[in-house]
Amino acid sequence: MKYGICLGLLLFALSAWAQQEPLKFASPEQETRFEHLTKQLRCLVCQNQDLADSEAELAGDLRKEILEMMQAGKTNDEIKEYLVDRYGDFVLYKPPVQGNTYLLWLMPGLLLLIGALVLRSQIKQRAALLDKKNDPDAS
Repeated sequence: MKYGICLGLLLFALSAWAQQEPLKFASPEQETRFEHLTKQLRCLVCQNQDLADSEAELAGDLRKEILEMMQAGKTNDEIKEYLVDRYGDFVLYKPPVQGNTYLLWLMPGLLLLIGALVLRSQIKQRAALLDKKNDPDAS
């Protein structure tokens, strides 16, 4: 029993170690370009985390794929276009303003406007209640 648990933990540790194989860059410029590009792309399985910082297995696979495309001579725009074709605009941290993303871009302003209108309505209602309470002729 003890040996089975130890063996299981050892295999788990080895698999985690094998997955975190460091990427090899041809130059410091390539590494800088890679870091900049992966900061612009979203991890598809994490909560609002970029590819550069994600620990997810899919993010690691995407980082390897991005490096391979870079080493094959692809530009940043070509890499982004490939990822958008494959995963949609969600993969970009700053999706383009277009028909299917208008709501995404307008939502913060709309929510702020709705919140301001609700707040204004609540203030008016409370002011009316206070006026009614303080006016002795209203009874």
